[in-house]
Amino acid sequence: MGSLPPARGRAHPRTRRWDAVVVGGALPGLVTAIVLGQRGARVLVLEEEAAARGFPGLREPFFLPGSERESVLGACLRTLGVPLIDQRRVQIDPVGLQVVLPDARLDVGDAALSASEWVSWGLAKPQLARSLARGLESAADAERRALLAAPFVRSSRRLGLGALRGMPARKPLVPPPPEAAAAAARGLPAELAELPPRLAAVLEAQTRGLARLGGAAPSPEARARLLGAPFEGGATIRGIPWLREILRQRIQSLYGEFRTLAGPFSLVAASGQPGVAQPGSEEVWAGRVLIVNAPLATLARVAEQEEILGLLRTPPERHRRRALHLRIPRRAVPEAMAPRVLRIADPDAPLEGANLVALRVFQAAGDAEVANVVASAVATAETADMEGLDRALEAVAAELLPFAECERSRAPEPRWDTDDPLPDPMPGAGWPADTDVRASSRQPVYTLDRSAVAALGVEGDLLLGWRTGEAIIADLA
Repeated sequence: MGSLPPARGRAHPRTRRWDAVVVGGALPGLVTAIVLGQRGARVLVLEEEAAARGFPGLREPFFLPGSERESVLGACLRTLGVPLIDQRRVQIDPVGLQVVLPDARLDVGDAALSASEWVSWGLAKPQLARSLARGLESAADAERRALLAAPFVRSSRRLGLGALRGMPARKPLVPPPPEAAAAAARGLPAELAELPPRLAAVLEAQTRGLARLGGAAPSPEARARLLGAPFEGGATIRGIPWLREILRQRIQSLYGEFRTLAGPFSLVAASGQPGVAQPGSEEVWAGRVLIVNAPLATLARVAEQEEILGLLRTPPERHRRRALHLRIPRRAVPEAMAPRVLRIADPDAPLEGANLVALRVFQAAGDAEVANVVASAVATAETADMEGLDRALEAVAAELLPFAECERSRAPEPRWDTDDPLPDPMPGAGWPADTDVRASSRQPVYTLDRSAVAALGVEGDLLLGWRTGEAIIADLA
């Protein structure tokens, strides 16, 4: 592959240097920044100004799987050294999420509760419901163990750049959890092959709502995790309701820095190191490694560098998440409503656009009287009427929150530092296959390709960042 072009502008631009520069504020890059910072690396995270100023809930995961057992989230927070006070903010709701049909409202919790709900609302006979729920619970637990034990990424090219300050050579941050090595049967339960139509629609909606895929179907292994994870309950963060804020605070505690980019920029090389330059600026921000933590297609349009490294030569995503931020009185949230709701307007129609809406409710930090609601749906490249989709999202919120007066809030949308594109993995890629994170054999440039982990939702994001950090450490050792 090619190399980054040299910095242009002044004959001798001033270069500010870090050990690692992360371009983009998405979840995987924040995790990678912490892993590197724990080993003594000086890290700079560059965010788009519009993204940094936007409502934080728009970037929060719809669903955080959690459990009293060794969860992916819990293992990640402990490995990253997140303070115990922040770890204790993570509380588990026994009802992971709700699925709302025109004539039913199903609570999805542990296997017994979920099976009971399927039977009570006429979606399945008791024997099928119990057998299916037990099978999904077992399959999801097997995938959880496999996820924690897997390398997850591969980066075999040695760079020979010398060790980071005080970094032990090629030693993983923590050993795999003891239970990760335990043998467990993997695969989907046989009962999924022939389901009653309405139950099939509910489970398909759950798969689509929890994954970050556009139009592709998840692998059987990923589907097993998506369908069974809500049986472990849903994690809610109290006080500071944002997972990304907890991670940002951890980066800053490790002396990592955050800066924002307001306009176009270029990926450049400064004295042989990859970095970022802005037009008219006298500085180049360079690192011993550059970590691209943003959708490549959107980044290419802003950086105007479609051909560099082959890195940005990628087709635009055909699907994206359209999200709307609403503010409502806290008292208007029904007591029986879960913080995470999937609403299906017509289970017999394709689960696309406004026919499948995800609703996430956050209590406003420091304001007991206000709740923030994020309503979202998947839009395609052919969706021309985005304002119409916004009105449909508002209508769904009004339907589920009948006594609320919703105040719409839409800030300027980020152009490149965004979680909205929903890329599908290349054929043969994605879990359980590992993903490449090295983008160039000539320069230390890495890409956090979320398409490769999109089928796993937030757990894929966490593990991609975690294992990429370890891979970079190994490359630098």
